[in-house]
Amino acid sequence: MPTRTAPLPAYSYIVQIQQYGRDPNAPLGGFSDVSGLETDIHISEYRDGNDPEPHVRKIPGTHKVGDVTLKRGVVDSTDLWKWMTDTRTIGVAAQQDVVITLQDESGNAVQQWKLRNVVPMKYTGPTLAAKGGGDVAMEELVLSAEGYDISRAGS
Repeated sequence: MPTRTAPLPAYSYIVQIQQYGRDPNAPLGGFSDVSGLETDIHISEYRDGNDPEPHVRKIPGTHKVGDVTLKRGVVDSTDLWKWMTDTRTIGVAAQQDVVITLQDESGNAVQQWKLRNVVPMKYTGPTLAAKGGGDVAMEELVLSAEGYDISRAGS
């Protein structure tokens, strides 16, 4: 892979959510926004009482993954709603992986975030108003993941 010096654009990406009984390659609708791809590690501070240096040691501990928010224009909300319903009724069995793939300007997959053991934790429907402004009806899905990995696409 050639060395790239320019940052990748933020507008070209694919979100893959495998739904029950669907073709895994079938799109689930285009998401206009993906946010919250973050993780942090809890750091414990510890000082041994007989340590000759008067400072604390920083010890990495457990980590947690941030909630990921997806937004899209309403096309058909039943696919997301089924996943939300399954999460409420069957719990952990509704977990699935979600893969977000960033693409370069030519549409080539470059980097992936694979969210593991994901369930939806919040669905927000569109704000509907009869003001006639031409706004798009948007819906939002917040995902809770147990972990994620970042890798080069295809590796």
